Amino acid sequence: MSSNTMKVLLSHAHTKVDEATRRLGELLASEHACEVKLEMLVQYRIEYRGRFMQAAREGMGPDAWRNYSSFIAKLDDAINLQQNIVDQSKQMTASGQQQWMHERNRMKAFDALSQRQVAQEQRKHNKQEQNISDEHAVKHFRTKEE
Repeated sequence: MSSNTMKVLLSHAHTKVDEATRRLGELLASEHACEVKLEMLVQYRIEYRGRFMQAAREGMGPDAWRNYSSFIAKLDDAINLQQNIVDQSKQMTASGQQQWMHERNRMKAFDALSQRQVAQEQRKHNKQEQNISDEHAVKHFRTKEE
């Protein structure tokens, strides 16, 4: 494989890692936002339930009771829906992490190949230099003998 081909492959691998890193960052941010929204819903439900309990202790009519109960049920539905969204987001983040690791490992493999190729080229260059030096020494030795 030529040096230029290896450089192109390595550059492409770096680009893929950068894209996977960016995507993983987006997934993590989205997951965090989903979790924050879930926490807010849960906290609001706790507060609203507290108000409901306080109103129940102070006495309330059947309409108010139904309204509180209905709203708490809607909050429960919203919490369940948001929990599903959080779960899906976590799955997407895990998939993004796997993709990032795959691309990173691939880049490392190309990097190792590139380093081996550079080392091999350096050894070849050193051998050529040594051969030239040996030929020069032999020529110099022959001219001294004459």
